[in-house]
Amino acid sequence: MAAQHGVLTKILAKSQGDLLDAWVKEQKGVLKVSSQGEAAEHSRKFIDGLRAAAEADQLGDINGGAWAQARQALTDISSDQALKGATPGETAMFVFSLKGPLFAALAKEAGKDTDAFAREVWASTVMLDKLGLYTMEVFQKSREEVIRRQQEELLELSTPVVQLWSGILALPLIGTLDSGRTQVVMESLLQEIVKREAEIAIIDITGVPTVDTMVAQHLLKTVSAARLMGADCIISGIRPQIAQTMVHLGVELNVVSKANMADAFALALRSTNRKVVDRTAKDKEAAAIKAAAASAAAGED
Repeated sequence: MAAQHGVLTKILAKSQGDLLDAWVKEQKGVLKVSSQGEAAEHSRKFIDGLRAAAEADQLGDINGGAWAQARQALTDISSDQALKGATPGETAMFVFSLKGPLFAALAKEAGKDTDAFAREVWASTVMLDKLGLYTMEVFQKSREEVIRRQQEELLELSTPVVQLWSGILALPLIGTLDSGRTQVVMESLLQEIVKREAEIAIIDITGVPTVDTMVAQHLLKTVSAARLMGADCIISGIRPQIAQTMVHLGVELNVVSKANMADAFALALRSTNRKVVDRTAKDKEAAAIKAAAASAAAGED
């Protein structure tokens, strides 16, 4: 492998700075970076790692220990590009954009030795292609991690537990319930039951498109967990179509249900010996009684 990269090793030893400057210029418009200084820093770390591999005579094996610094630089740039919304191709261009400046430097160093130049170009092409593929693999893993983290955040945002009244909580559900989301829902609800010392939890499924046997099982798990924490549950938002489907499938929730959140809230208030009083109606009634008394008094006069 050393013979294949002899010219490249010489370039890195005596012209590393020139190669780095030419490469940074080549990267303009290729990477999604906050500044050229950021691009230069990523490039410098990679070139330093490339030189370390050359000095260890491991340029032909990018998985070798001497490549650790260069691989770390590629991991950093790939993760950074994933967060900035770049594509895998745009990220791989970080490595591929080195080909132009590197081949120019190889041609200058090899001079008239065309055979040496051809060997170096081929060996360097294979090396950079491997590095480009490595960059894309790391980018893909970083992107998957970003997507996974965003999905978890969306799950948390899509399962808010709100306090409607002292001791009464509401959990509006939107979208399909699966095992993973049920776990998030259950944890959020149980935490709030303990925190708020809730007696009743209303689970509103108005935003759940369909309720089949599996979804019903997930709901029952949540209801059972809430009961173990001392809170009764009310299911609200069962639409006529969903009710017909559940009857057709023979699905039984075995829990109190109401057609909408308002009815469920009213039931929750009654269950906790509370009621909502229409102050406007009472004020009108009091005003009418007062007016009638005043009218009666005037008649007596």
